[in-house]
Amino acid sequence: MTSLTARLSRSLRRPPEDGGRETRQDRPEGFNRKLIAPMLLGSVLNPVNSSMIAVALIPIGTAFGMPPSQTAWLVSALYLATAVGQPVVGRLVDTYGPRRLYLIGTSLVGIAGLLGALAPSLGFLIAARVLLGFGTSAAYPASMHLTRSEARRTGGDSPAGVLTALAIANQTVAVIGPTLGGLLIGAGGWRTMFTVNIPLSLACLVLGTLRLPRHPAPDREQTSATGRVDLAGMALFAAMLVSLMLFLMSPRLARWYLPVLAAVATTGFAVRELRVPEPFIDLRVLGGNGPMLATFVRQLLSYTAAYAFMYGFTPWLEEGRGLNASVAGLVLLPLSLSALLVSGATGRRSEIRGKLVAGGLFQIAACAALLLVDSGSSLWLLVAVGVLMGIPQGLNGLANQNALYHQADPARIGSAAGLLRTFMYLGAMTASAATAAFFGEGARTGGLHGLALFMLAGAVLLLAVTLLDRSLHRVGLVTARARA
Repeated sequence: MTSLTARLSRSLRRPPEDGGRETRQDRPEGFNRKLIAPMLLGSVLNPVNSSMIAVALIPIGTAFGMPPSQTAWLVSALYLATAVGQPVVGRLVDTYGPRRLYLIGTSLVGIAGLLGALAPSLGFLIAARVLLGFGTSAAYPASMHLTRSEARRTGGDSPAGVLTALAIANQTVAVIGPTLGGLLIGAGGWRTMFTVNIPLSLACLVLGTLRLPRHPAPDREQTSATGRVDLAGMALFAAMLVSLMLFLMSPRLARWYLPVLAAVATTGFAVRELRVPEPFIDLRVLGGNGPMLATFVRQLLSYTAAYAFMYGFTPWLEEGRGLNASVAGLVLLPLSLSALLVSGATGRRSEIRGKLVAGGLFQIAACAALLLVDSGSSLWLLVAVGVLMGIPQGLNGLANQNALYHQADPARIGSAAGLLRTFMYLGAMTASAATAAFFGEGARTGGLHGLALFMLAGAVLLLAVTLLDRSLHRVGLVTARARA
């Protein structure tokens, strides 16, 4: 983290644009380098907790005597909380500034880590994951808000290095999470994974207190939201997600009322959000911004496949292939390396569409390769599949984040960033439900192949959405001209 911050600090020094004639007094300062460390550290709290749990599902199920279909709620509970929490916190960040929300959220992470480490039952552990989800909802919208505010203060476009660093940090931590989780489980059992949140939370609190601005960003007049919270909209949105997830996690005819409830909640949510002056999610903005809506759809599809791989392939390595948690985590380590290398190599390139097209193609190839593995597959083949899946993870998330930065209303960048994360979490919840459905009797090879076909269909759809979105040509062109 220290070396990454140092490299970013050097890259963010902006040369004068007038050939050196500008005076020191007239030239605005560059990006505030003190913000980089709390931004990066806070933004990785969610991906590290999202990914480490993948190798812990089998050990936790064994400890509490629960099958994979029940331990999958450890995944869904966190994402249900973050799917609701991200837009709410993003809105509050736009209204009150990032510092206050950042500190509240990261403190909740430490509390949730302590509760998870002491959990006496699976239900208690799920509740701790819900609290963890709400706690990790603050840092990413706060970071995007700070990035936009600093760009406006300095009078130029946002430094590409900051957006790249946020994406690389999140993607890297997400993909090394299973390896880290496996090592922690091998060292002290699954409870040690939750204790990691305590020092991380303390570090965020110290950095946030010392370095984040005490007042809202300089563009406060452009973020004049009233601060009213749409509680009814939030309740309807939560009811829609919970009822749908309850059905998808165990689809049976006897539970017909759940999709009906989800449809009713969806209708009520849409009607309310179109009528209230300060909606929880402004559907009118989404309807009038087709490119941003397409970005949200791509985010949903790309992370559905990414998380289905994480929450499907990892338990299969342990139960279907017979590896222990530590070895399974190490098998996935090359995935993190390929994602990191791809993000680092392409992060500063302004072109977005090419990254998404390549990401879609590699995701299709990785899902197809997953159909080739079985309980007797060699370790090198398993590693190769992971490396292949790491490539789209290094491309898609970064490209969608950069696209959103240019498509969103600057005054609502925190809300838009929260919604981008919400669609990522919707993809994770879809992946969790699919994993529970295909692994109903355990993490067997047949279930893995069924999950791979599900992922393959989503990857094909992702590529189609990208190819049909002509606005991506303009986003890359505008960014390139701005740098010229």
